[in-house]
Amino acid sequence: MMTKTLAAGSAEAENLFEVRKLALEGEGLHLEFKRKAAHPEKIVREFIAFANTEGGTLLVGVDDDGSIPGVKYPEEEIHVITTALQQICKPELVYQESVLPVSENRFVVRYDIAPSERLHYLMDNQKRETFVRVQAMSIKASPEMQEILRRSKKKRDVHFTFGDAEKNLLNYLEQHGAFTLPEYMQFSGLNRFKARRKLILLVLANVLKITATEKGDRYTAA
Repeated sequence: MMTKTLAAGSAEAENLFEVRKLALEGEGLHLEFKRKAAHPEKIVREFIAFANTEGGTLLVGVDDDGSIPGVKYPEEEIHVITTALQQICKPELVYQESVLPVSENRFVVRYDIAPSERLHYLMDNQKRETFVRVQAMSIKASPEMQEILRRSKKKRDVHFTFGDAEKNLLNYLEQHGAFTLPEYMQFSGLNRFKARRKLILLVLANVLKITATEKGDRYTAA
């Protein structure tokens, strides 16, 4: 679902100032730049990551280095992105779309994506993936991250028993600072199913913090 507004007329200077201000911030947790919609699947990933995390803004017509070449035919960029969202993003997410003239014949398309109460997926060729935003990257979410996101959006209280296993885990954190799921399985002696279940519960209880990386999730003290 989206709402659409168009900026036109003599507002080019104001629009360019607004876009330049965002470009100077650089890409980050809440901001992504795309030169064009040449790879719509990648843009859908950014939408999903923003919606699954804290929301954000995507600008089409701005390069990674912050330069603002704009796009000549914004309606074509919008069509490509809208079609991709309808085809491969499930469930439908909420965003706002604005076309900002930045010169006589150049435009920037701005998308503002709200944080969602639902978990959104990219569905492509029988494959279902989801993504989260970490700093300036949209990273594929692990099964553990997906379960944590799904349950955290329901905002239910979490109850658990703090026993020897949890004390040993925190002692390990004091010494090493962070660990991965395979490392936890190794030092705890738990199988994958039990280790996953315990880590998910501890993240939901705000005892641990999970951070997605391109090499896998890392767990630290919350």
